[in-house]
Amino acid sequence: MSTGLLTIIVFGILILLLGLGVRIGFCLGIIGVGGILAFLEPSVLYQVAEVAADTGTNIFLLTLPLFVLMAEIVSFSGVGDDMYTAAHDWLSWLPGGLAISSIATCTGFAAICGSSPATAASVGLVSVPEMIKRGYDKRLAVGSVSVGGTLGILIPPSITMIIYGLITETSIGKLFMAGIIPGIVISLILCGAIAIAVKVKPELAPRIKGVSWGKRFSSLKRIWAFIVLVISIMGSIYLGIATPEESAAIGATTAIIIALAYRKLNFKGMHAALLRTVSVTAMIMFMVLGGNVFAFMLSTLGIPQYITNLMVNLEVSRWVVMIIINVVFLLLGCLLDPMAIMVICLPILFPIVTKLGFDPVWFGIIVTINVEMGMITPPFGLNLFILKGALREYTSMEDIVRGSFPFVLLLVIGLAIIMIFPSLATWLPGKMGF
Repeated sequence: MSTGLLTIIVFGILILLLGLGVRIGFCLGIIGVGGILAFLEPSVLYQVAEVAADTGTNIFLLTLPLFVLMAEIVSFSGVGDDMYTAAHDWLSWLPGGLAISSIATCTGFAAICGSSPATAASVGLVSVPEMIKRGYDKRLAVGSVSVGGTLGILIPPSITMIIYGLITETSIGKLFMAGIIPGIVISLILCGAIAIAVKVKPELAPRIKGVSWGKRFSSLKRIWAFIVLVISIMGSIYLGIATPEESAAIGATTAIIIALAYRKLNFKGMHAALLRTVSVTAMIMFMVLGGNVFAFMLSTLGIPQYITNLMVNLEVSRWVVMIIINVVFLLLGCLLDPMAIMVICLPILFPIVTKLGFDPVWFGIIVTINVEMGMITPPFGLNLFILKGALREYTSMEDIVRGSFPFVLLLVIGLAIIMIFPSLATWLPGKMGF
């Protein structure tokens, strides 16, 4: 049987199982094992056990549960409330100041969280009721928070980047550093667009009188926890003091200490955070394991090599191929969650990208921005449903979807800028000591 026909059969079955609602980890594992039995020798199955063992004992996986635990503790510690208060006091005087404050808070909260839904929910619960009370357009209010939440997986530490690093064997530390400048650039694009939109249509957001300088500087005292967490995580990685795994442990421990200092941590809260950490980690582990079995089967059948040769031999610019890859990610983002997109696509697309000479760290940022957009694109944008659940008494799903759509276009602009100026993602990792 030709490799081309094998490719069609494998991905046809994949689309069928996804359409039937089979969970992605099991879907990929079933296809992987089934493909080995159908097209290879049954004796090859023993290597599935080796793949599972290698996946489960990968030292980089230590970062996953530790950063998830840190995010869970930070989400109820009260750090987000203090960050929003400081952002509100400093930025509320701007056109659309409260929406800009939400973006700024999401940017900062992302640096100590790593989860897009957690960022959107934590900041949204504080900022959206305040904006609606002040007369802000509902769609602007929820849209700014939904897109701000996506920064949770771009600005490090990022669970999405950890998964990318595991699948592609790219340095997680360099991926973390690569996300900082693009995250700030996209945050500034979002804030600038909000200010311009409110200038053009003042009815979107009434102007709010700024607070005194004394109150502004006083609010900075409340963000000490944010500063401590960022320095403990990113500072230790950048300076080479700690590996990403060690910095994850430092971050989780620091988050616990901060929650205790805020008097927000009790046995019930810690128990809930641990249960959620185990649940999220197990879900991601099953997806990564299924993805690795699927990738092993594909590689053994020669499918990635076949597709890579087809794409590389096309008589078009490598940037045309990259644009096609981005369109594929954007379309899949409307249907699948970020983890599913990566475990399905990266075994196929990563060899193509590296063969074409693109930097794997830069591509990691491109992938992250693409799956960011998927978090706020219907019908399955996760942040849309998270905000609907958290803010059901304040807004409707229609307002959330319509409010988020303009911000998707802004993310596309941000993506284009990072593609045109790749040094925005590669400069900082190049300055690291390893």
